[in-house]
Amino acid sequence: MAQILVVADDLTGSNATGALFARLGLHTVTVSDVAQVPRYAGSVDVLVVNTGSRHFTPQQSYDAVHAAVSAAAGDTLVVKRVDTTLRGNPGRELDAVVESVTARHPSTSVRVLAVPAFPDAGRTTVGGIHLVDGVPLTRTPVAHDLFNSVRHSRVASVIGEQSSLTTAEVPLDVVEDGVGGVAEALRRPAGIVVCDATENEHLRTVAAAAARITAEDGTRWISLDSGPFGAALAAELGIRPAGSPPCILAVVGSVTEATHEQLVRTERALGAHYVELDPEEPAPDPRRIVRELQEAADSGAAVLGVRIAPRAVRDPGAAARILRCLAEAAAHAVKALNPGGLYTSGGDVAAAVTGALGAEGFQIEAEVLPLAVAGHLVGGPHSGLPFATKGGLIGGPDAAVACLERLRAMHTRGALRAPGEPGFPVRPYGPGTAQAGSAPGSGPDHPTEEEVSS
Repeated sequence: MAQILVVADDLTGSNATGALFARLGLHTVTVSDVAQVPRYAGSVDVLVVNTGSRHFTPQQSYDAVHAAVSAAAGDTLVVKRVDTTLRGNPGRELDAVVESVTARHPSTSVRVLAVPAFPDAGRTTVGGIHLVDGVPLTRTPVAHDLFNSVRHSRVASVIGEQSSLTTAEVPLDVVEDGVGGVAEALRRPAGIVVCDATENEHLRTVAAAAARITAEDGTRWISLDSGPFGAALAAELGIRPAGSPPCILAVVGSVTEATHEQLVRTERALGAHYVELDPEEPAPDPRRIVRELQEAADSGAAVLGVRIAPRAVRDPGAAARILRCLAEAAAHAVKALNPGGLYTSGGDVAAAVTGALGAEGFQIEAEVLPLAVAGHLVGGPHSGLPFATKGGLIGGPDAAVACLERLRAMHTRGALRAPGEPGFPVRPYGPGTAQAGSAPGSGPDHPTEEEVSS
């Protein structure tokens, strides 16, 4: 049975939101006919239902959403996807979700988290006011939309036009104070809790607080959001792809401040576990690194990596030694862990690691962000392994998260295809297909310390 049900009111929003869950490695399908819900609900992780109800009357909208939720029987997280500018019938559709879920779980506390912010798209919420590129909704073109004009900038007011559920607000200063403060605010009684957010980290903070409340008293949250918060909540609630998906391996040679912040974000968002390589160690043992990675994998970590300890390097020969150790560790780790994807940060690290794996080249699939690409290794014993690489100075705080999530989605998509189908990797890669790697290489003959950190 689907672990997550997303109900959206238009096809574009349905697919865009589904893509965010697919980035988490969750098998996601969108349907636009309620009659198809029972057919797919038992075979996917995430089922997105497009009701096409944005331009419906409030009652028609209620009926369509209620039918969609009722058709997806099961113990699922329900996400009511709302337009990024709050157009449509969010209040009435939310009532339909709440009433359907409450009827299914009459003895459970059912509450709503309304977090419509989509920071990457310029949609933020401050003081309960929803903003588009910093401008309140009522001062944007959606206030004059011919079909769905928005008459309020306050999220609670937009919902309150159609819903009688009680509403509370969690302001930005509380969100920035951390999980504890948000959790305390969520303990106060209210049917709908509207939370401010201006960046992705805020979404994760609110999601972590909600998960804490669920662990304490069993509260069942319904998410009202425009996409990213529902995915963050699913991650914090521990929703994972069905089965036992392989880990993603990260090999990071960059020691820049930007890289450090990116790795911190992967720890918070993805539960990443890193083994540190001491740059002053005269003879680092790659097998020790792999043993520690294996222990972390056995403990359930889904993202495993090796990185350089952030300290000044005084040994002029350290750069070559570090590069060689990273390449050897990667070769041993790929053989031992059989990961579902491999991520590298730093140009020379990417070259050394792929050389150690015996790869002949890359099949490029997409640019994840400028100067960060994803694809598959070509040639050698690990041909078909999803691979992403990024320069050490490239991208904002969430750049590494984006690359790792892309790899997870690529592995899931490849596992769902049969050989010969369009888009299938050059050679299938996954459990049971990896071969022993070639002898680890040492990369460039004379890399500089700066090159290791690039």
